[in-house]
Amino acid sequence: MPKILFIAAHRPDRSPSQRYRFEQYFSFLEANGYSCELSYIIDAEADALFYRPGHLFRKLIITLKSLQKRMKDVRKAHKYDIVFVQREAFMTGSAYFEKRFSKSKAKLVFDFDDSIWLLDTSKANKKWAWLKSEKKTGEIIRVSDLIFAGNRYLANYALQFNSNVHIIPTTIDTNIFKRSFPYTEKEKICIGWSGSITTIKHFEQALPYLKAIKQKYGNKVFFKVMGDKTYINRELGIRGIEWNSNNEVNVLESFDIGIMPLPDDEWVKGKCGLKGLSYMSVEVPTVMSAVGVNTEIINDGVNGFLAKTDNEWIEKLSLLIDSFELRKEIGRNGRKTVSEHYSFDSQKNVYLRHFNEILNR
Repeated sequence: MPKILFIAAHRPDRSPSQRYRFEQYFSFLEANGYSCELSYIIDAEADALFYRPGHLFRKLIITLKSLQKRMKDVRKAHKYDIVFVQREAFMTGSAYFEKRFSKSKAKLVFDFDDSIWLLDTSKANKKWAWLKSEKKTGEIIRVSDLIFAGNRYLANYALQFNSNVHIIPTTIDTNIFKRSFPYTEKEKICIGWSGSITTIKHFEQALPYLKAIKQKYGNKVFFKVMGDKTYINRELGIRGIEWNSNNEVNVLESFDIGIMPLPDDEWVKGKCGLKGLSYMSVEVPTVMSAVGVNTEIINDGVNGFLAKTDNEWIEKLSLLIDSFELRKEIGRNGRKTVSEHYSFDSQKNVYLRHFNEILNR
């Protein structure tokens, strides 16, 4: 039985990137003859402080423990047929561990779903930015046997360093992410956003037009934010909801409209549209910023809406607020798009084929 060692930062069911890009494939891979093991370095205790300001000494201890863990992974790499690295093996600018993995008997697979070479360091960890390196991602790609890129922009970057690059979109398991009750008309319309502490800055980009929508519609609209339980916006009546896997789908399907605001920059071009896809999978009509892969996912006015300016956001949100039938139609078409092109079921055999091929090379 071929064995795969998955190398990633977080424990299972913690990171959206991990859940949607490889964790959800474990059962399918095991049913098709593979053994899967995950090695992570940020446990629940470390997670509570690692992405928050301060605690420099404790963060140093976490880093040293992580270093020990990765050294152990290097020593045992020869026991596996594939080592799969998601984004990076270690949080510094060195590709040391990936290079060591590449010299083992295991095939090295590298997966990434963001423009990680641009070093978008969180506010909490700005002091650690000097440890990073823009060259690291290219170095990892160069020594890998197979690269999975989340979209075409990322694939084009990877092709500078390696020819064996394949686009695997970030996928939704539509057997889990599905509506549990009919999309119904309501007196009050919920405009929702899903994200995290590190991406709440993107939600705040939407505040000018959300305030305009609130002024236009008054109590007919209200807002939800999931992913940062500390977030509060009194003007819009928002108190953040904590994300967890048990309530995620329930919160998403409580939205009447889902939004995915993003800046138009190089980092965003690498993003894979996960927030929007999660809304669409539960038939929530979605409005996304017209940037990056969003323009490939959305056929404007058919399976969702794209917006650039504040006025476009106000116009397209208003169309959806004013028409239940439009919300229902857009939501249904969005679900169809996810099922056909961005679902676990649509990509699982592609995923498996690439693993089989790399072992037979």
